[in-house]
Amino acid sequence: MDFNVKKLASDAGVFFTRAVQFTEEKLGQAEKTELDAHLENLIARGDCTKNWTEKIFRQTEVLLQPNPIDHTGARIEEFFYEKLDRKIPTRTTNGELLGQYMQDAAKDFGPGTPYGSTLITVGEYQKKLGGAEREFLQASAVSFLTPLRNFLEGDWRTISKERRLLENRRLDLDVCKARLKKAKLAEAKAAAAPDFQETRPRNYILSASASAAEQELRVAQTEFDRQAEVTRLLLEGISSTHVNHLRCLHEFVEAQAAYYAQCHKHMQELQKELSSANGDTFPNAFAVSASTSGISAGPSPLSGGSAPGCPAASSGPLDPAPLKIEEVKPPATGTRKAKVLYDYDAADTSELSLLADELITVYTVPGMDPDWLIGERGNQKGKVPVTYLELLS
Repeated sequence: MDFNVKKLASDAGVFFTRAVQFTEEKLGQAEKTELDAHLENLIARGDCTKNWTEKIFRQTEVLLQPNPIDHTGARIEEFFYEKLDRKIPTRTTNGELLGQYMQDAAKDFGPGTPYGSTLITVGEYQKKLGGAEREFLQASAVSFLTPLRNFLEGDWRTISKERRLLENRRLDLDVCKARLKKAKLAEAKAAAAPDFQETRPRNYILSASASAAEQELRVAQTEFDRQAEVTRLLLEGISSTHVNHLRCLHEFVEAQAAYYAQCHKHMQELQKELSSANGDTFPNAFAVSASTSGISAGPSPLSGGSAPGCPAASSGPLDPAPLKIEEVKPPATGTRKAKVLYDYDAADTSELSLLADELITVYTVPGMDPDWLIGERGNQKGKVPVTYLELLS
């Protein structure tokens, strides 16, 4: 018990002297040992890496799990399963749940009815989209989130611990410097104004005090140098962390690209099925009939049983002539305003270059690729990609 009390008193004394030194440094009443420029740069780089890695990690989690309530619940569930050393169960995605609801509703409405059969078809593809989303979430968690989390919870914690220890060693070193300085001043003062009655004992005590302070300073300097080297080596490992995170970022982009490509493929297939089944009942909102356009009648991409991307049924012995933009006239009805989402450079003279956030008029014509629209801006006209637009009412 005596040992513990002594150790506690010693730790309290060390903490107090460090606190006094730190306070005097902040008040400008004590000198502070500065780290070398290389180590300072490494510390600044490490802090920058930690801060941005944490922000990217948190925002990626929000991207993959937008609902904060679901996100918190999912993390708590994962925490309990990790503590119990059990495999985390596969969670149903929102797309899969929506698809299941649609198919269940179709059973009540009647699978043979137009609405019921369409619900079954759309529900099937919603499940496919949900499955693609689940695969993307799993791939992103393994290839991107896990390495970032390991750095924040592993490497950076070690670096932070060693940096705190380095700061303590620096404070100890500066305390020893201050003690030695005071001892030297007291010794010089005694030598300048000797007291002949107590010269020998006092000089002996002051000299011994200065010698002890010098010894403490040498020990503190050695410990500080050793800790600075350890911290420097750890911080230099940040470069390897950047290389690792770069590789993980490439893998995340690949997973994201594959996910969106798969979703696009599923949606194209769904559009084909719906247009084949319901094209006569629900034509394309942009389709223009021959009575409202100045162009000869032709099959609409979403009417007459022809699916987008598939060859239209031939209405005559000759194929329709290629579309000439300069001859296209806007229909009397069916035009809409659209907001441009991204800049787009025209590939040829038949296309219209776009600038982000501008508003243009768009419409379609029979036989036109559903991925493109005719866009007009003043006296300029040309084809524009649908994916670059946000259609307004």
